[in-house]
Amino acid sequence: MSQFARGKHSQFISDRSGLAFPYREMVVEWTGARVHTSEYEPKSAQVSPRPHGADPQALPHARPARTEFPTPDFLPNNPFSITNGNKIMTVSFPDYSTEAQGGELNYVRFQGVKTPVGARSIEQIELSSTLNANISATDTSITLSAGDGSFYLEPISYIVIEKINSETGLYENEVVYYQSVSINVGTGVVTLNNCVRGTAARFRGTTFSNTTASSHLAGAKVFGARAASIDPDTVVTGAQPPTIDQYNRFTVTMIQNSTSTEIGGGFQCTVGPVNDRA
Repeated sequence: MSQFARGKHSQFISDRSGLAFPYREMVVEWTGARVHTSEYEPKSAQVSPRPHGADPQALPHARPARTEFPTPDFLPNNPFSITNGNKIMTVSFPDYSTEAQGGELNYVRFQGVKTPVGARSIEQIELSSTLNANISATDTSITLSAGDGSFYLEPISYIVIEKINSETGLYENEVVYYQSVSINVGTGVVTLNNCVRGTAARFRGTTFSNTTASSHLAGAKVFGARAASIDPDTVVTGAQPPTIDQYNRFTVTMIQNSTSTEIGGGFQCTVGPVNDRA
């Protein structure tokens, strides 16, 4: 059998450059081409990348994203002011959010009021009362006990009925929207009519998730809400824009005219949503 020729002068034509090189210096690339050692190119990692599995779809021991319930804000000292013969009460609230704009009313609840204002008692400002009788989850008429707070509820608004689960200790408050108020002059009992159960009220531009309608026992604490209207100050800037609106207060309407001009409420009064345990 014949053999290939050997010799130091034997040369091979490179498949890449077309130049002649000694046979002994030729190598075979991963492409199958025979090239000189100076022309050799190793296989790129990008040509055959390592396979990777799909990205993880979940994290171990994951916790769901939370939406925190709305909380009250502190008001400055003696935030309430009202003038004699006027129903409009002004509430000082520096940096009040402009989210109150947009054509929809925001409903607020006052807590921690320390002193009366304009012959309005603390109960009248906070609109605090109690249920006069047991109610089921489907009742659309709710009676409140005679008291300062219930007498001053707005004709159409919201209340929150406070309820704490005796086993878990968690709040199970219910927000109720009522469409009219009637008063029994003889007993002083206030009745809320045409109630929509298990709803939610708008606060600072946001309407939160509906609450759950449930039964409540007589004596349960009830708090009313007031519709808040923005009351901006127009400030001249001396630049562009020439004026800006500053929102440092809002107003609420009382049911009856004040009998005096006063500023009060005390220290660390708060304003917040109807239900601060949403």
